[in-house]
Amino acid sequence: MAKKQVRTPQERSADPSVVELLQHACDLECATTFDRADDISPCPIGKESKCCKNCSMGPCRLVRPGQTGVCGATLETVVARNFARMAAAGAAAHSDHGRGLAYTLLEVAEGTASDYAIRDPSKLKEMAGHLGVSTEGRSLNEIAHDVATAALAEFGRPHGEVAYTKRAPEKRQQIWHELRLTPRAIDREVVEMMHRTHMGNDQDYEHLLDQAMRTALADGWGGSMIGTDISDVLFGTPGPIQGEVGLGVLSEDEVNIVLHGHEPTLSEMIVIAAQDPELIAYAKSKGAKGICLSGMCCTANEIIMREGIPTAGNMLQQELAILTGAVESIVVDVQCIMQGLVPIAARFHTEVITTSPKTKITGATHIEFEEGRALDIAKEIIRRSIDRFPQRGKTYIPKDRHMTVPGYSHEYIGYALGGAYRGSFRPLNDAIMAGRIRGVVANIGCTNSRVQFEAFHRYLVEKFIANDILVVETGCASIASQKQDLMTPEALSRAGPGLREVCETVGIPPVLHLGSCVDNSRILTVLSQMASEGGLGEDISDIPAVGMAPEWMSEKAISIATYCVASGAYVIMGVHNPVEGSEVVTEYISKGWESKVGGKLEFITDVEEIFRRTVEHIDKKRAALGLPEYDASKWGRSGDARMNQLLDLPVEERIQAIYGGNGNGHERIEAAEDTLEPVA
Repeated sequence: MAKKQVRTPQERSADPSVVELLQHACDLECATTFDRADDISPCPIGKESKCCKNCSMGPCRLVRPGQTGVCGATLETVVARNFARMAAAGAAAHSDHGRGLAYTLLEVAEGTASDYAIRDPSKLKEMAGHLGVSTEGRSLNEIAHDVATAALAEFGRPHGEVAYTKRAPEKRQQIWHELRLTPRAIDREVVEMMHRTHMGNDQDYEHLLDQAMRTALADGWGGSMIGTDISDVLFGTPGPIQGEVGLGVLSEDEVNIVLHGHEPTLSEMIVIAAQDPELIAYAKSKGAKGICLSGMCCTANEIIMREGIPTAGNMLQQELAILTGAVESIVVDVQCIMQGLVPIAARFHTEVITTSPKTKITGATHIEFEEGRALDIAKEIIRRSIDRFPQRGKTYIPKDRHMTVPGYSHEYIGYALGGAYRGSFRPLNDAIMAGRIRGVVANIGCTNSRVQFEAFHRYLVEKFIANDILVVETGCASIASQKQDLMTPEALSRAGPGLREVCETVGIPPVLHLGSCVDNSRILTVLSQMASEGGLGEDISDIPAVGMAPEWMSEKAISIATYCVASGAYVIMGVHNPVEGSEVVTEYISKGWESKVGGKLEFITDVEEIFRRTVEHIDKKRAALGLPEYDASKWGRSGDARMNQLLDLPVEERIQAIYGGNGNGHERIEAAEDTLEPVA
């Protein structure tokens, strides 16, 4: 038998600090997700979705031409069912996140979660408008109560359609209605998808895959969008804020607590508790200089864009943080949490603490989080973490840390583009129409240990901005760019001349951080507002834009990709094609979906081919709109001298010069809101 190929640390990661820690793991003989990826070969039949295990007459492996399952299910049916179930699971995960936040808002309104408050009343009233809740002459708590109740009703409404779908362009809504794709209720679509894929039900691959679109739309224009809006209501709508990213943010002489997962209700409360003078004094009594919080994965995105708490890393760095020997506790809630944390933590003094009733890990400490006792529980977790500090041994913290400016909500982008008096996407549309900006790429999704960590993200984003393509990012993809200094003014030196001109004028970097993975709903809103603004067609499908997840691994990524396609976008996924087992299904989610909804989904594993097809699609959409061909030589003659002067400054001074104050965009947008009536 051939010996399994084991990659070197350099082959496993494009991030130098990760390479350093992977070598450290080898020296300690400590296995990580990268070792397991090399040790375990993916099942070649399951990888292509040619295996059905939906009843006990199977599992049926369809490996010969014309072969069917015991029940007679064809390859196309089996592959479509497997894909549809992935989309349903991803939609359930993100939408349940939104449901949890709706319950928190309800508790705030009823006074049973007194540790939280409504931090963005304007966003609450905006939600009320979308959900049909009256605001005239009513208190914030009354409005919040009815908004929360209406949001919860969206999950199981007995009649009608998901209310937030009305936020899509009118032409897109018409397409959904004609194809019967408009989601009726969030939970209903997920349940129906699971019902249809039960043995003996839906056995037409087109019918199955179209329901996958409706299920995913219930996520993107339902659960996820509700989750994003309520997060803004409770914790503040993000604006640009100066922060740091990289495993080097871990402290040598403070208590390190890493917050990992997706729920801001937990992480925001720990941020507040960590500022308690009594807990800081307690940490000092144990020999530490203080308390150092850092984020991991999408929790990192939540707390850096609202509170400026530094980001330690993205999903594949969770085990590596423990390997530094400097982490007292890693506190987790839901999603993207590896069971491998516990055996690695056992090699050090680190405690793994689970907090969600939906997530327990064998061997971890479970402290269940309750919104009604939020601050007390947060303090208990911090106190336990402080108690671990005296047990700390030798540390191995990489020097890697980078300045970054995350936190571009769609509200702030509109404000930055249109100014304080009338936020607008018109300048962005005009820049695309003129050719200064060639198009837009939404680079989202995960990282995956079966490919070189962050290599695709790093290469593609740099190449896009060099070709005058504006990039917006969420989730773990955004953390990869932050570690490359692509979300600071410094990145303008790597941008093409047209994009650079626009970014100089507006005061934004060429890569914009839009939040966590649930915040992909912000991208839908941006695209909808661009379509509604005029000049780039009437629908999302007309815009020169591409979505992608080149290192995806999660079922949530399949749901995100599917709702973006159903909204009219061209989406590219990397790593591998989960429907590769059927040429018919592979072609249908590309050409078939494009003929129906104007969007298509393709799986491409070659990085150069991803770039080529992206640019080809953007230029094709430009031509269809009658826009001029992209010509970089026309741009780059205005403002460059000033920007060159700024680039000579230290990074913190550059951020202050461009954003003002301490680099906190919240101050600018809040000041505008204080002086103006809201503009419809």
